[in-house]
Amino acid sequence: MTTIKLEGLRKVYGSETVVDNTNLEFESGNFVVFLGPSGCGKTTTLNMIAGFETPTEGRVLFDGRAVNDLPPHARNVAMVFQSALLYPHLTALANIQMSLRHAGLSADEIKARILSAAQFLKVDQLLAKKPSALSGGERQRVALAKAIVRQPSVFLMDEPFSALDAALRNSLRAELVHLQKTLGVTTVFVTHDQIEAMTMGDVIVVMNKGKVEQVGSPDEIYNKPNTRFVAGFIGSPAMNFIEGVLGEGDGSLQLKAKNSCVLLPQRLRDRAGERGATHWLGIRPQHMRISDPAVEHAIPSEVWAVERHGKENVVIVQTIDGGSMRILTTPDVNLSVGEKIALTFDPDRAYLFAR
Repeated sequence: MTTIKLEGLRKVYGSETVVDNTNLEFESGNFVVFLGPSGCGKTTTLNMIAGFETPTEGRVLFDGRAVNDLPPHARNVAMVFQSALLYPHLTALANIQMSLRHAGLSADEIKARILSAAQFLKVDQLLAKKPSALSGGERQRVALAKAIVRQPSVFLMDEPFSALDAALRNSLRAELVHLQKTLGVTTVFVTHDQIEAMTMGDVIVVMNKGKVEQVGSPDEIYNKPNTRFVAGFIGSPAMNFIEGVLGEGDGSLQLKAKNSCVLLPQRLRDRAGERGATHWLGIRPQHMRISDPAVEHAIPSEVWAVERHGKENVVIVQTIDGGSMRILTTPDVNLSVGEKIALTFDPDRAYLFAR
């Protein structure tokens, strides 16, 4: 097992900084997920760890040893890509065996490793087939077997499930977590899918525009977001935001939006910045409440659409301030498009962001 440390890592293409001064350290055996939108720098960071990209500045260290000057094959890492990179003219067995052709192992050891990996990933009955005869999930399992037979120090994975259907992704997520925990190999996994990140990662690194926004456990990222970007990126449906100017009135902290005024709970005073400055109040859809329009300081709104998901409804509204918000309700709540309602929220579950 290997610890990974990134020191002042930067990558610049021409005049564009793709990764900007990244400093991270991951414990041996961790499942680390880089999460963010397309173009945020997560794959470039992964490629610098792998040795496919050379950092403009900074160092990549494995167990305290800088590996910047080592080529990919000398770093003892195994890479799994979005598409299963298998030779189409070779069988699954021959594809897996390709990973060990320069390993200096005996024929018996190679056979034992391949059989062990194939049985673990449930592809031992597929070894005689070529990739064209395999399903998408089977091809990714063979690609994983091809990676683990090398017994690498680090697994690196670049959106390996994004081309698969939802049901297959759910199945392979659980299998990969089980595999990683069984083998104990430090793993870095890149995705733009927050569900993958939340369900698989020990540590999540949220990136945006080349910078690390926050690092933490799934619980920390979800319940204690440091920035508005993190708060809005994590959670489905996404967090609602009310933009306004922070002020005081009648002894209370207020957020004054275009056409409404929201009273803020006292617990948010510590997070409040300069009075008169723009802030954003964040509330997750499950913490919003539908109330009578006559309730004081409720936010007047109009039902724009209702999405029925069986176990719950997602009510989409247009607020008096011109914004859109989503509220989770039970299936028995019946609302019609165009209906006038008002919104309140659980003050103990609200967030306030200055940026």
